[in-house]
Amino acid sequence: MDALRRLAEGCLLPGFVGTRAPDWVLRRLRDGLGGAVLFGRNVVDPEQVAALTAELHAARLDALLAIDEEGGDVTRMEARAGSSYPGNLALGAAGDPDLTRAVAASLGAELAAAGIDLDLAPVADVNSNPDNPVIGVRSFGADADLVAAHVAAFVEGLQAAGVGACVKHFPGHGDTAVDSHVGLPVVAGGAEELEAALRPFRAAIAAGVRAVMTAHLVVPVLDAEPATVSRAVLTGLLRERLGYTGLVITDGLEMAAIRSTIGLEEGAVRALEAGADAICVGGGLAEEDVVDLLAGALTDAVRSGRLGEERLAEAAGRVAAAGGATRGGAASDRGLGLEAARRALRATGLAPLAGPPVVVELRPAASIAVGVVPWGMGEVLRGRDPAVTVLRADGTPDLDAVAAEAAGRPLVLVVRDLHRWPAHAVAADAILARRPDTIVVEMGLPVRRPAGARAWLDTHGAARVSAVAAADLLVGPKERSAT
Repeated sequence: MDALRRLAEGCLLPGFVGTRAPDWVLRRLRDGLGGAVLFGRNVVDPEQVAALTAELHAARLDALLAIDEEGGDVTRMEARAGSSYPGNLALGAAGDPDLTRAVAASLGAELAAAGIDLDLAPVADVNSNPDNPVIGVRSFGADADLVAAHVAAFVEGLQAAGVGACVKHFPGHGDTAVDSHVGLPVVAGGAEELEAALRPFRAAIAAGVRAVMTAHLVVPVLDAEPATVSRAVLTGLLRERLGYTGLVITDGLEMAAIRSTIGLEEGAVRALEAGADAICVGGGLAEEDVVDLLAGALTDAVRSGRLGEERLAEAAGRVAAAGGATRGGAASDRGLGLEAARRALRATGLAPLAGPPVVVELRPAASIAVGVVPWGMGEVLRGRDPAVTVLRADGTPDLDAVAAEAAGRPLVLVVRDLHRWPAHAVAADAILARRPDTIVVEMGLPVRRPAGARAWLDTHGAARVSAVAAADLLVGPKERSAT
């Protein structure tokens, strides 16, 4: 492999399928591939991930191994069961940056032990639009100062544990109503709104964050081009105005906001031109031919004179400098996750359950960012009492069946982002009209309560630990065996 091709591959962070490293990944790492991003499909348990990352680092010691482990709704390490740590909205609701720092340090200790170099977290977006379909509970909240304080704390905690933090999605994905996985969002607002969105990123930079992830969206007040390929955003704003000198990573290039507008190859070249260093791809495109495609596009751009070789070398150098840097040894404490989840709960009108309840879960479609991760209250409560009945509905539940099953028993209605799912909102109102004593548990953004609700519980996220905290409040903590 020639030197130019090696530099091009050094800017790429692909994904792959399987819980062992494919031969092509190991071969490309030995030849200079920048690293890889791990997804839930690559994870069985922490011990397996540690073996996998050891195999990858053996092929290239300074390979950059990253993962999306935000805690809460977005988890890869615990995608099979749900996270032991609450997400950002819950941490924001708990309102204690010191607790956020401790939770991030514990999460970081687990990632360090598994050989992860970079966590693609925390989300630094200010969720100023409650209809945002992709951020929501992934944000610490709607107040820029609160978000900034918790972002800085999370960065400090994670990096103290030996794992790099990567704030996202620059310059802010909070004020959007389109998911960039499926379309190209345009951020409304002017200079004042932009400054509020930038506040958490400024705080992260001041805290020494090691990486920043770009957003696939247009901010008209800055540029007509998507931020990922905008020199005005990545160089003019991030590097020159905010003074950031570290690694810049693109969000997944196969997302529709780039792939369906600019295209993969053109997107990769324009991202490097704009000031990005690492090209992330592989959530949906996870084969070797994608590496060939993107590396070929970058080398062709240099040979044609469009992209300077020094820019390519600078980018590859930043990727290599961030790789293989994990320094483990700190102890994790999942009890901090439960403490934070409990402190995030907000309850009104609750009374002790008079017997095993019927739990009705209205289950909206999962976003691409979250993926398919178990959530809800039903199984957690049934684990406390086998007599608990769980009914699930993706759309409108059979109201007569719910009424019959719940006759003479407590009724718990579990929803997630009820304000964003009209059919679920109608169903919830109808259930409350028949059973006004229903306890409503909102495990998403607490924007809408069903009409007539007397008792409700907001968890501020759908992590498994948030369900455990809610169950503790409803029926008492689960008895633990003596050790």
